[in-house]
Amino acid sequence: MRISTKKREKISEQILALLFSNSPKAFFTSHIAQEIARDEEFTKSLLEDLRSKKFVKEIKKNSEGIQYLRRSRWTLSESIYSLYKQHQSAISE
Repeated sequence: MRISTKKREKISEQILALLFSNSPKAFFTSHIAQEIARDEEFTKSLLEDLRSKKFVKEIKKNSEGIQYLRRSRWTLSESIYSLYKQHQSAISE
């Protein structure tokens, strides 16, 4: 079954909102998928699309600098975080 572009964008917005609300913490793909109640592979494809648009950053190393073999963590890019923060403060005023 194919998901429409509009629905993919809505789900991507959910991912961005989750990452913004927990910024600067980075989440594994599996945790993001669990939070938005979606399949991990589908979530990964959306995250990779967001990465190509420079909305999110992929972190492939742990806190000790050791490369993950099969996992990735994700966080908002700095530029997108500042845009979200400005937007949220404008809404609350």
